[in-house]
Amino acid sequence: MVKEFEEEVMHVMDNMFENEMKKVNDMLGQELLISLIGEVNAGKSSTVNKIIGENIASTNPMPGETVSVDPYNIRGLENIKFMDTPGLNDPNDENPKKTLEFVQSSDVVLFFLNAAGTVFSDSEKEKFEEIEKHNKDILIVLNKIDAAEDIPSLVQFIKKHTKNKYKVVPISSKTGENLEVLKKDILFLLEKKGKDLLFAKSMKEKSAAANRWIIGSGVSAGVIGASPIPGSDVIPLTSLQVGLIIRLSKLYDKPLTKKAARDMIVITATQTLGHTLYRQALKFIPGAGSVIGGTVASAMTLALGYGVKYAFENNIAIDYDMIADLFEKYKKREKNA
Repeated sequence: MVKEFEEEVMHVMDNMFENEMKKVNDMLGQELLISLIGEVNAGKSSTVNKIIGENIASTNPMPGETVSVDPYNIRGLENIKFMDTPGLNDPNDENPKKTLEFVQSSDVVLFFLNAAGTVFSDSEKEKFEEIEKHNKDILIVLNKIDAAEDIPSLVQFIKKHTKNKYKVVPISSKTGENLEVLKKDILFLLEKKGKDLLFAKSMKEKSAAANRWIIGSGVSAGVIGASPIPGSDVIPLTSLQVGLIIRLSKLYDKPLTKKAARDMIVITATQTLGHTLYRQALKFIPGAGSVIGGTVASAMTLALGYGVKYAFENNIAIDYDMIADLFEKYKKREKNA
């Protein structure tokens, strides 16, 4: 029975694994461009260094240290470029023109303001409105909040003058305050373009991105599990879980075979539900199409994701007993929600 059970799961995964792997590899083959825009000494270079976790951009306290529009590449990830600009108030008239050229093709524009200076001055407002014409995937980064007071009022002031169209993220590149929030907001913008995995791979600290995918997959699994259509959850739930495992393997640079992915899903299912319940539906959920089905599907996906993440982060074998414990924890939490 066990062998037949595994063969059925492998049959479902046969084409799915290759399709999901191709989808993820295609994502990683794209080019990602993030532009850092703002007046001189707004902390653009220091911020990108903190985001990535290594010094890829030159920083210097001298005014106008960045003197040209230059791409910063990350070792091993040449298709990811951070365009650090010399500042919109640079005396070289050619630089603002080059900046706008890069803005047009950027996936995300980080528009920097200095909380310790004149926030959103007339010149900054003018330049912002010019950039807005070319690209609306903008995050406004209010840097140097460690040297300013009444940050909430500054944030409201900026939102008012940008018509509440854009997220304002107050940070300190010096102390690291709110940098995790900025990373998550960048990931959110890139998710819509299918480039969040690319950005996540560029970061030394990858946990935030992994957690975001796991939580999102758990929510989606709950929706699939609660579907009232008989048999509607077999393929989408398998695809969801396989896709999650593949993304995690690429994020942490861990090789993954179809057999390994299948084993992760099969052992997780049998460890948490047992062969009988699992096989009864062949869809990872007892009571499919019900609140119970949604709860179990969500809890199992969360447990699988966090178990695989922990193993990849610590370079150890997957602990399925831990996954079973996580499953019970998340199932109880989902029921009480």
